[in-house]
Amino acid sequence: MPTIYQVAERAGVSLSTVSRVLNGKTSVNKVLKERVEKAVKELNYRPNSVARSLANSRTDSIGVLVPELNAPFFGDLMQAVESTLRAQDKHVIITVGRNCLETEKDAVEFLISRNCDALIMHAEALSDAYLLELNQSKLPVALVNRKVDGLPDACTTLDNEKGGYLATRHLLELGHKHIAYISGPTDKADACLRLKGHKRALSEAGLTVTPQLIFNGDYSEDDGKVGLLELMAQDQHFSALVCANDWMASGAISCARDLGMSLPHDLSIVGFDDVVFAHHVFPRLTTVSNPVAEMAEMSAKYILNKVYGQGHEIKQCFEPTLVVRESAIKCEG
Repeated sequence: MPTIYQVAERAGVSLSTVSRVLNGKTSVNKVLKERVEKAVKELNYRPNSVARSLANSRTDSIGVLVPELNAPFFGDLMQAVESTLRAQDKHVIITVGRNCLETEKDAVEFLISRNCDALIMHAEALSDAYLLELNQSKLPVALVNRKVDGLPDACTTLDNEKGGYLATRHLLELGHKHIAYISGPTDKADACLRLKGHKRALSEAGLTVTPQLIFNGDYSEDDGKVGLLELMAQDQHFSALVCANDWMASGAISCARDLGMSLPHDLSIVGFDDVVFAHHVFPRLTTVSNPVAEMAEMSAKYILNKVYGQGHEIKQCFEPTLVVRESAIKCEG
C-alpha cells in the first residue's frame, strides 16, 4: 500500500505540501497541487482516515438533521448536501427530528456523540437561543430555510413571503377574485410568511381577506383533503385555491376529483415547492419553486469554508419563481 512519503517523493514536494493538498487547503501553489494530485492518482493512494482524524482532530463527517425522510423535499436536500460534501471527500451522518423539540435535541446530541465536525440542519422546533449556544460552544452549524439573528452567515433562506405573493398574484391575474388558502402550521415561520404574501397580493388587488377562506393545515396530504372539505363547508364561494405546499395541493386535487369536480375548470389550484411529483399529478400542478437543493448545497459549502478552510462563494438568500403548468386557468365566471 503506497504511503504519503511515496506521494511526496513522486511529486517532488514536501510532506506538508501533500498534507495541505489532501486536506483541501487553498494556499497551495496550483502547479504543486496538480503534481500532488497526479502522484496520488498514479500511486492509487488512499489517505488513512483514522490517522488523518488524529492528526487534525477532525473526522471528515458532517451531521445532517432533517424533519423526515419520506418527503421528496427533504430527499432533494439530503442529496445536495451529500453530493457536495462527497466531492470533497467528506461524509454525512443523517438523523431525523420530526419537528419535535425533544427529538431534535436528541438527534443533535447523537450527532455530537458521533464526533461530527459540524451540523447542517433543517430544524423547526429548536429555539434560536439553543442554536446560537450550539454554534458557539459545541459545533459549527448551518441552517437551511431558517434565519437566526446572530448567525447571519450560517443561514440560507428563501423569500417565502414573496412566494406566497406570487402564487396568489398569478390567480388574480387570471381573473380570480375569490381565492381560498390552505396554510401550513401557524407556528412555522415559512408558513406564516407564505400566508402573509397571500394576504399582500389580495390587498394590492383591493380585495378583503376573508377568514372563512383560510384553513390552517400541517403540510400533509391529508390536510389538503380536509382543508378543501372544510373550506367548501363555509358557504363562501371560491374559484381558486392556494396551498402552502405541494403535498396539500396534491391532497386537494385528489379530494376535488373524488367529489366529481372537473379540474381546473371547477377549481384552479396552485401549490408551493415544485417537488418532483408536481408535474405528474393531473392536472399538472402550477406551483412556486423552492430551490431547496441549491440552498442545501450552499449550506454544505459554508461548512467546507468554515471548518475545512475552503473558499467557495456563498449565496444566502434565494428567490422563489412561479412555475406555470395546467392546474390554474382563467376564471370562467
